[in-house]
Amino acid sequence: MLDYTHVDGLSAEDIARLRAVYEPLTGSVRELIDATIRTEVDADVVAAAKAEIESATARLREVQRESSFGIQFGAEGESMPWGNAVIGVRNPTAPPLVIHKEPDGSAWSDFYLGAAFEGPPGHVHGGVSAKILDHVLGDAASKPGVHRLTGTITVRYRRLTPLGRLHSEARITHTDGFKTYATGHIADDTGITVEAEAVFIEPRWARG
Repeated sequence: MLDYTHVDGLSAEDIARLRAVYEPLTGSVRELIDATIRTEVDADVVAAAKAEIESATARLREVQRESSFGIQFGAEGESMPWGNAVIGVRNPTAPPLVIHKEPDGSAWSDFYLGAAFEGPPGHVHGGVSAKILDHVLGDAASKPGVHRLTGTITVRYRRLTPLGRLHSEARITHTDGFKTYATGHIADDTGITVEAEAVFIEPRWARG
């Protein structure tokens, strides 16, 4: 059973304030990751930057939680999956994606993948594409108050996915008892590059 943390008294305004504090830090670290990959400065500059980073890291570790961030919920039910590897606003290794849900249940996102997500030169790592599709299909398969976890996912790589601006979308095809089936894809501005189909399971402990 998964541990979801409900924080009593944490209002929507409190969540917005916390986001305003931490999201810019995440953006700065994301820029740092990209700069670290692409820099060509000399050894002295690297050594100076390393010392500054280590100093900043020490300050941030002065007060921290013992484990991962998890998913927290405020008093009004607003979820905070801020450490998530795909959408986490406090995770600088996340792109991050912003997922949009349509009235028909489909989900989509426009996003950017830079140097930190490279596999083949100039192109997205296949594992990154699979991770993103797993999340977008999962969002399409989910609904408030219902836990659905990935049972199986099949990913087909139709061609290389270039780094840069991309689009992903997914939708439910059908349901069968506790199983929900979804399909989706990633595309660049010329068409689909990767597609996937998955089965999401509502686990026994969540069935009520």
